[in-house]
Amino acid sequence: MPKKRNAKRKDGRIPVQVYLGKIDGKRKYKTVYGRTQKEANEKALEVKLQIKKGIDVTAEQDTFGQWAERWLKLKSGSVSASQYNSYKSAISHLNDSLRNVPLTKIRTCDIQEVIFRLAEYNENSKKPAARRTLLLVRSAVSQVFGLAINNRVIDYNPANAVKIPTDAPSEHRRALTEKEQQWIIDTPHRAQRAAMIMMYAGLRRGELIPLTWGDIDLHNGTISVNKSVEMIGAKARLKSTAKTPCSIRVIDIPQKLIDFLKKQKPANAKSTDLVCTAANGKMLTKTSWRTMWDSYLAVLNIKYGDFTCYCKATKQKWPTSVHRPKKLPMMIPHFTAHWLRHTFATLLYMAGVDVLTAKEQLEHSDIKTTLGIYTHLDKKFKRRSMDKLNRYLNASHMQVIEGGKSSKQAG
Repeated sequence: MPKKRNAKRKDGRIPVQVYLGKIDGKRKYKTVYGRTQKEANEKALEVKLQIKKGIDVTAEQDTFGQWAERWLKLKSGSVSASQYNSYKSAISHLNDSLRNVPLTKIRTCDIQEVIFRLAEYNENSKKPAARRTLLLVRSAVSQVFGLAINNRVIDYNPANAVKIPTDAPSEHRRALTEKEQQWIIDTPHRAQRAAMIMMYAGLRRGELIPLTWGDIDLHNGTISVNKSVEMIGAKARLKSTAKTPCSIRVIDIPQKLIDFLKKQKPANAKSTDLVCTAANGKMLTKTSWRTMWDSYLAVLNIKYGDFTCYCKATKQKWPTSVHRPKKLPMMIPHFTAHWLRHTFATLLYMAGVDVLTAKEQLEHSDIKTTLGIYTHLDKKFKRRSMDKLNRYLNASHMQVIEGGKSSKQAG
């Protein structure tokens, strides 16, 4: 039975001591408190039950921040630097509210409050957090509690019951239209080579950046994807292998890309020469990639954007210089480089390529990812087909009247 203390504290709480056993040769007790003797005894019995379950009740004062640091330290040696930075960012959202709170005191509602607050406004992006960010935060906090469970500090995970708001915005990503694809084909630029490879081979940015001419077999029409880079701040660090074992692959490329690369390949190109480089000829970094891509969008904007209204309103001449891209409004739809990979997936679907082949081309470790893309596209194009039918029926001026005959039949 718990060892009781009869004397009340000055704040009115009643203490009860629970014997924990000998630790380092000394008898150890844990003190719990209650407003009444009954409440104190119930808390003492709860501690006894935790001890029977093997829970380390002496560690319960460790805070969320302390456990998060332990978890991040473990992750640092098992995930990529970019993934580690993503986890670190996710934990920072939680630390604002939970850093100094004992882990055993955190409930589902505490974590849910953080999620709801992020869904309303993310201080980092200055806008509501995307669904992907919210899922990452929930995953990170769940793994922190999972570590504590494995170490017998707690016996349940409060993050498991946390809900992501159904209206949380998803990151918008679409395939480029045929017109936008033609813009890239018809517009020479330092970024064009990268854009063409991503659009017609489906490479990720991290796979494209270290790609060398020796990796491209223009005779057989293949690209060997065997290395990748990860962005760490302003630097790009080369990894010996790509994202997953499945990432190390040889993919076939269409004739359109073969013909383009034959024209692009320098006559004196070495097998170790990078296919796409920064302006200084070195490997692209996160900063130089952004500079290159912004410049390309500026060129496309001036070449294909309609500045008629802008020129009338500002009384300026039609823009021709691309050296001040931020000074001009975007008159074409803005798109990111990753949309080119999504475009490739859509082209595979439109061409009738089976889902297993598409999985290998896109390097999805799980076929569910490829099936998800194909299912989404299937629904999308079915809706378009029905829209065409609706437009046809509306244009035919046929109206259903009593008796099941159309107005034309009735005449």
